[in-house]
Amino acid sequence: MAETLFIPQTQNRAEIYEALLPQVEAIIAQEKDLVANLANFVAVLKEALGFFWIGFYWVKNDELVLAPFQGTLACTRIGWGKGVCGTAWQKAQTILVPNVEEFPGHIACSSLSKSEIVVPIFEADKVVGVLDIDSDRLNDFSETDQKGLESLVKILEKYLPTMQK
Repeated sequence: MAETLFIPQTQNRAEIYEALLPQVEAIIAQEKDLVANLANFVAVLKEALGFFWIGFYWVKNDELVLAPFQGTLACTRIGWGKGVCGTAWQKAQTILVPNVEEFPGHIACSSLSKSEIVVPIFEADKVVGVLDIDSDRLNDFSETDQKGLESLVKILEKYLPTMQK
């Protein structure tokens, strides 16, 4: 089934996130396959916001394993507490990094990445994955992005228990 995405023609990210919330929920609510939902989730974000790299890492056997993404070639596995993704997993909180060069232990999957935001994904109070977004611009993420992305992830979390994994 073809999906139509409405993206407000504005530079105001708060408005874009607000417009995406019901659309992402409609997409996820009608599909029960985890991989399909993750793939469409990143496609929506890539189309709406155009960041350099957008994707998921899923917890498998005590490490984060690359899941659906859009962007350049990515690191396949990330350890607990390693890099921004592993740290967000370990701390169970969103991490916003204005300049990845200043983040201790940053894993450079691409030298083009300049700033990053990672949002943990919870199921039954346990981190089961992370949403990782990289920008090729310094200081490209703000509290607006954090709030918007956390709201979108909450929609995904709401439907996780019913998805085929």
